[in-house]
Amino acid sequence: MTVIEVKADIVDNDTGKFYDWIGWDAVYPGKVSTLLDGADEVEVNINSNGGDVFAASEIYTLLSQHSGRVTVNIQGLAASAASVIAMAGDVVHISPTAQIMIHKAWTIADGNADDMAHTSEFLDGIDDSIMNAYVAKTGLDKSELSNMMAKETWLTANQAVDYGFADDVMDFGRSREPVLNSIGYPQVSRAVVDRWKKAMASAEAYEKIQKKTVENRDADSLNKERLQAKIDLLF
Repeated sequence: MTVIEVKADIVDNDTGKFYDWIGWDAVYPGKVSTLLDGADEVEVNINSNGGDVFAASEIYTLLSQHSGRVTVNIQGLAASAASVIAMAGDVVHISPTAQIMIHKAWTIADGNADDMAHTSEFLDGIDDSIMNAYVAKTGLDKSELSNMMAKETWLTANQAVDYGFADDVMDFGRSREPVLNSIGYPQVSRAVVDRWKKAMASAEAYEKIQKKTVENRDADSLNKERLQAKIDLLF
């Protein structure tokens, strides 16, 4: 399993090499390409504010073209260009505390009215290109996505799944107490049951309980000691 961390600025190759030289973290196409070389299954962990849209596009393409399975884990924030990279996953998991942010591309420009009109047209083209990645993953139409991007939409984990940007919300395996429909309370807590399952999985722990019993004691005393030993094991 090859792990790719997208947890810094997304930059072009030259800027990435400068970041490496100065000792700053960065994510850039050349680094991702090197990690993918000879890799089979790939896991991409994302917590990034985004960055260069063309660098993100190249990384998205590299991951999409990879022959092995690509699993994306959105652990914190997949914003802007980082959200584009996230769409390359064969499966996209999102932490219950994470978010995805999508918006329209922006830049800094100067010049006359014609220059501004050209820049606006250029940005519209970038937005349309970005939407292609979102459409491929979510199946949403471009008009809806355009509205979401224009409003700078922040999606919670559940919203991201509902819209199709992610496939599921990560489940960390913690116990969930059952919902009861009873006039009494016939069940022990789920936490106690989980402790019991772990204890019983260990043959050594079970042997410890057995050794605490004494064969020549009466049945009542023996049962009480076994029960106490099991309770001690749980707590």
